[in-house]
Amino acid sequence: MSETDQATTIADLRDLVRQFVDERDWRVFHNPKNLSMSLAIEVGELMEHFQWLTAQQCDQIAADPERKHAVEEELADCLAYVLAIANTMEIDLSQALRAKMIRNAVKYPPPQ
Repeated sequence: MSETDQATTIADLRDLVRQFVDERDWRVFHNPKNLSMSLAIEVGELMEHFQWLTAQQCDQIAADPERKHAVEEELADCLAYVLAIANTMEIDLSQALRAKMIRNAVKYPPPQ
């Protein structure tokens, strides 16, 4: 897929995940409990790439193509599960994130 973040909508990504799931008849397994547990597992796998590293060592991962690709793979898995949860629960992620950022701005105002 040659699409970039600039050209791809969340709906495009949700459709990509939905099609993948449907082609494998996995909807029966896609309930919020299973998907959130799978997301947590993938987040753990993402964290393994940074465990015990200093902030400087973490920054160096981006300069190492092999290590950066490994992080990219885990991050993509995390995103796929987030999108699958949104699909299963019919959550509009754009609206949810915008509303959450408004609440966060009130909770964490910028320094004066």
